[in-house]
Amino acid sequence: MELVTKRKQIVTSLREVFDPELPVNIWDLGLIYGVNLSLVEDNWQATIVMTFTSPNCPSTEQIIGDIKSKLKTQNQIEDCKIEIVWDPPWSSNNLDEAMQLELGLF
Repeated sequence: MELVTKRKQIVTSLREVFDPELPVNIWDLGLIYGVNLSLVEDNWQATIVMTFTSPNCPSTEQIIGDIKSKLKTQNQIEDCKIEIVWDPPWSSNNLDEAMQLELGLF
């Protein structure tokens, strides 16, 4: 399977992971800053670079667990690493205008 196709599959899976405090998936919420893939000895490996809405997010472990579970079961990712970054910090500007309106942030 080619890299572009695998990346699209992963993005689809990330859109199925929701922040439990908001009715928005983590992709559309703008928490994902990068999806890095590599194929090592016929095994896909992924590193997800992401942030959270705040450093004190109570759902951090749940969201990370959901990401790893989805990528392993739906995308046959053998090794999934989550890299949490705080720079740049998340803001409601990460959402598109329609999502800001829907959440009452605009």
